[in-house]
Amino acid sequence: MTRVLFPGSFDPITKGHMNVIEQASDLFDEIVIAVLQNPEKGKGFFSLEERLELIEKIYEKSDKIKVISGDKTAFELAILNKCQAMLRGIRDVKDYVEEDRLQKVNRCFSNGEVKTVGLFAEGDYQYISSSLVRFAMELDKPIDKYVHPYVKEKMIQKKYRKDDEYGCK
Repeated sequence: MTRVLFPGSFDPITKGHMNVIEQASDLFDEIVIAVLQNPEKGKGFFSLEERLELIEKIYEKSDKIKVISGDKTAFELAILNKCQAMLRGIRDVKDYVEEDRLQKVNRCFSNGEVKTVGLFAEGDYQYISSSLVRFAMELDKPIDKYVHPYVKEKMIQKKYRKDDEYGCK
C-alpha cells in the first residue's frame, strides 16, 4: 500500500487543497491528512479540533483519506504513519522555492527516510490560499469559489458568532 502524508494548517481547507488531494488519490492508495498548528501563523480562524472535524466531514465517505493531528513534526508523523512520502501543494514559484527548502530539511532530519512529492494545483485553484479565504470572509465577500459548502457554512456560523460576542452585526 502506498501512503502519503499531506501536512498543513488547513485554516480553512480550500478547494486548492482538495484539488491536490484529488490528484494524489490517483497516485496513492491512502492520503493521510495531518492537520497541524503552525506557530508562525498565530491562533487562526478555526481551532485545531474544528479543522479536523471539517476535513473529516468532507471526506467521511472516502476510504482513501485518513485525517490525523499531532504535536510532532511533519516528517515524524510521516514516519509514524508509514508514509512513503510527504505531499506538498504548489501554487506558484514562491511556493516552489519554499517547498524545495522544506523538502531538503525534511530529508536531512529524517536521514533520507522522507521524500517529498509536489503537485501543482490546477487552473483556478492555483491562486487560492487559506489566508485569501479568511480575508474575503472578513470583507463579507463570497467564498463559494474557494471552499467546500460545508466549510463555507461553518465559517459563516463562526464569523457571526464572533460578531455577536463583540456586539457587532
